[in-house]
Amino acid sequence: MSALTAQLESAVAGGQLLAAAKTNIEALLAGATGDVALRSVTELVEKGEWTELNDRFFKTLAFGTGGLRGRTIGKVVTTAEQGQGGPNDRPEHPCAGTATMNFFNVGRAVRGLITYAKQFAGPDRKAVLVFAHDTRHFSRDFAEFCAKVSTDFGCDAYLFEGPRSTPELSFAIRELRADAGVVLTASHNPSTDNGFKAYFNDGAQIVEPHATAIINEVNAIASERYDALPESERGKLTVLGAAFDALYHARLKTLLMQPQLLQGAATKVVYSNLHGTGGHIIEPMLKDLGFDLLTVPEQDIQDGRFPTVDSPNPENASALKMGIDLAEKENASIVIATDPDCDRMGVAVRDDAGKMQLLTGNQIGSLMAWYRVKTAFDLGWLNDTTRNRAVLIKTYVTTELQAEIATGFGIGLVDTLTGFKYIAEKLRKYENAIPADKKGGDYRSLSEAETRALRLEYSRFFVFGGEESYGYLGSDSVRDKDANGAAVMFAEVAAYAKSVGKSIVALLDEIYTQYGYHLERGKSLVMEGADGAAKIQALATSYSTNPPQTADGVKVDKVRDFATHDLFDQEGDALPKEKMIFVDLEDGRSFAVRPSGTEPKIKFYLFGKAAPGGDLAEAKAKVAAVLDSLWKWIEEDSKTR
Repeated sequence: MSALTAQLESAVAGGQLLAAAKTNIEALLAGATGDVALRSVTELVEKGEWTELNDRFFKTLAFGTGGLRGRTIGKVVTTAEQGQGGPNDRPEHPCAGTATMNFFNVGRAVRGLITYAKQFAGPDRKAVLVFAHDTRHFSRDFAEFCAKVSTDFGCDAYLFEGPRSTPELSFAIRELRADAGVVLTASHNPSTDNGFKAYFNDGAQIVEPHATAIINEVNAIASERYDALPESERGKLTVLGAAFDALYHARLKTLLMQPQLLQGAATKVVYSNLHGTGGHIIEPMLKDLGFDLLTVPEQDIQDGRFPTVDSPNPENASALKMGIDLAEKENASIVIATDPDCDRMGVAVRDDAGKMQLLTGNQIGSLMAWYRVKTAFDLGWLNDTTRNRAVLIKTYVTTELQAEIATGFGIGLVDTLTGFKYIAEKLRKYENAIPADKKGGDYRSLSEAETRALRLEYSRFFVFGGEESYGYLGSDSVRDKDANGAAVMFAEVAAYAKSVGKSIVALLDEIYTQYGYHLERGKSLVMEGADGAAKIQALATSYSTNPPQTADGVKVDKVRDFATHDLFDQEGDALPKEKMIFVDLEDGRSFAVRPSGTEPKIKFYLFGKAAPGGDLAEAKAKVAAVLDSLWKWIEEDSKTR
């Protein structure tokens, strides 16, 4: 160890190793169990892999309101990590590091969450936690480890028998009246990554005041080592399987507003779970609803390598290519794909010319928002008396078309910060506003119809919520974006379009004609590793300290700095501080800038629109051109910041 210390000190003195990396290496090795970490660090030092060491140790992976996310397989895999190898060509062990996803960081995170959950539960009962995982490398290992740590610390734990979606975890926390839960997933990140996504007792990701308290507990833990309670004081482990899936399946079916539309529909649909968890619920669900369903055989296989796609992200056209190819071969009308943990859904549909057309997350969400609001009025759920109780919720970086739809129907619209946890926070607010004596003792036991009646009378009825990054929600029985539910809701939109003799693309054009054409572009600059993280923060900060006065030759009308300005949403609730800048131009264009919370990139959101009426084709071309021009300006401007 002394020889290793001397090598580290020499590397710091020579500018090869960050001082913070040396400190973190020593901290990890001091608290590690087993010898994999020591052998890995020693090998990387001896081979002079200083960039790899800096990337692994430049920080301690911070537990935030979304949990943890990072690499679980290093760019350089050491001999110790490779070991005997693992399933699907992965190493035997996750990569050693304080900035990576491994048992050191997962252990810190779950122990901090357990400590807070036990405090929350109080001394008179055992805290209850639920664990789910996707198909990624090490996801099952981490989930089983978390469940064991929970029972070792005296908590009762539920663990799904195999890979399950993130929204089913949210549903399970509510259904089982658990105190907290975790899904081991990195969503649509590269196959080398994994994550620890934490939820509290309402089934939503943690927010204040719980967030800071949990973060403090996590940060107080510096070692992998812990002592389990005596056997008699430990918790019980329960495995969840098909019986629980059936409860979730049944609740999802209640999302249908006009189930009769799907009777005899027999629309041919191609579905891909992109090697993830979605086929477990969506495949039987769509068949049950009467669709002629085809799946992509090569992508049915649950495989954390995601071998058939560059990225398992349904936002990317390439991820849907195999599904679209199958749709062309079989003359299917719709292609649906979901990411590995099945909280995001991408769609392609056949247009009036017979061509498959990809829809953006904003377009998918707007179609479902419009249909669900319209149908709520058609069914009499909403009327002139109750419309003021209804609300659509979206994030600030989601299309303003949804705001126009809400205004057109005379219902409420609320913007939140990026992240479905903020939409879920609104749902908790609406639930809590219902008088306790009206809930029948347990709100979660009530049907959708019963909770809707209560919200319309005493609170606000959440009709639909979504974000541009392909996340959607149509019920408050789940408190995160739900691609399982989105597949059901979009299937109903498709059935409706068919019932009125229109394609989905034609239906979307009708919405544009009525509410104005809206186009959005999502762009990003990727900057990986320790150097990249510093560049991202510097670039983000520059927009706050030196906001643009003009953009693409147009004067800036307004700048909203969500990190420094005191801002409030449409309900008067103060917004938490977030590193995001929103720039509105005098010609109606806008763009937003924010560092990603889960990936090594800084994101840019571009917005353009045209007024209702006029030639739609001309409006589409004009708006696309001015957004292309705006992005070119942003790229050049970013180089000078």
